[in-house]
Formats: sequence, structure tokens, C-alpha cells
Amino acid sequence: MGLTAVGALVLAFADGADANDDGEIATWVAVVLLALGLLLFAAAIKQWRGRPTAGHETPVPTWMRAIDDFTIAKACGAGLALSALNPKNALLVVAAALEIGALGLPASEVIAALLVFVLIASIGVLTPLVLAVGLGDRSRAPLEALRGWMALNNATIMAVLFVVIGAKLVGDAVTAFFS
Repeated sequence: MGLTAVGALVLAFADGADANDDGEIATWVAVVLLALGLLLFAAAIKQWRGRPTAGHETPVPTWMRAIDDFTIAKACGAGLALSALNPKNALLVVAAALEIGALGLPASEVIAALLVFVLIASIGVLTPLVLAVGLGDRSRAPLEALRGWMALNNATIMAVLFVVIGAKLVGDAVTAFFS
């Protein structure tokens, strides 16, 4: 829901600010995409430098430990906050929504593209949820193992993700500048 809200706001802004210039990405969109790509490269460097050294345990963040005791209301609130208010997520959603908005598609296709993006972006959260609901207690051990692995490798996972998406955004911006 948080990703959808942020994406819808950016799409509304992009539509009003003419993100599509006669079938091409508007120059201002290319500049924003370039800036977002460079921010992702900076975030990747920060993540990479902050990864734990060999032999050191990564502490599980307090919010991650608290998840086990969440009520449905707290889980919904945390989901909204972690998706919409997390700067990393917001940056990625803004980039995706700008890319979608710059395509010059009809409104129905823009909405469909945003919903597909949100669904794909949510797979990492939805998969454990589906496993927990579908498998019940049998899902506890594999999900705990996954949580431990992700906590240990979070910085590396995020650094690689940021480099890949940053490279795509910078590539799109450069292409827009020279087309």
C-alpha cells in the first residue's frame, strides 16, 4: 500500500509536469533519473563499506526482533512505514514511477504498470507471508534460517541491488540525453 501511494503521487506529479516530451523522456526526468542512479551508487558504496567483517556477528535490528510479537495492526503499520517511509524504498519507487510516467501511456496502462511494479517489488515480503500462512508452524525453521542469512548478508544484498538499479537508471538517463 505504501509503495502504491508513493508511486501514485509521483505519477500524478510526472503527468502534470510533462514527463513525456513528444514520445521521448523529458530532459528533467532524465536529470532526475541520473541523480537517483548516482544516489543509488553512493548508497551501494555505503552499504558495502558497512558490511560486517568476517567473524563478526551482525546484530539483528530491534524492529526485526519485535516482528514476532506484532499484532495485525502493528504489522500493517510497520509494513506501511517500511515501504513508504524508508528512503531506500522511496527512492526506488520514485525512479520506477518516473520511468512509467515518462512512457506517455494511457492512464489505464500507467495504473497497470504501477500495480505490476508494486507486486514485483513486494514479492520479497509476500513470499514469507504466503509460506507462513500456507505452511503454518512448518514454515518457522526455514523462515528463521532465511532471516538469519538475510541479516548476515543484508549489506551485500543491498549493495548489489543498488548497483544494478543505479546502472539501469544512469543508462536510461544517458540514453535520453543522447536521443
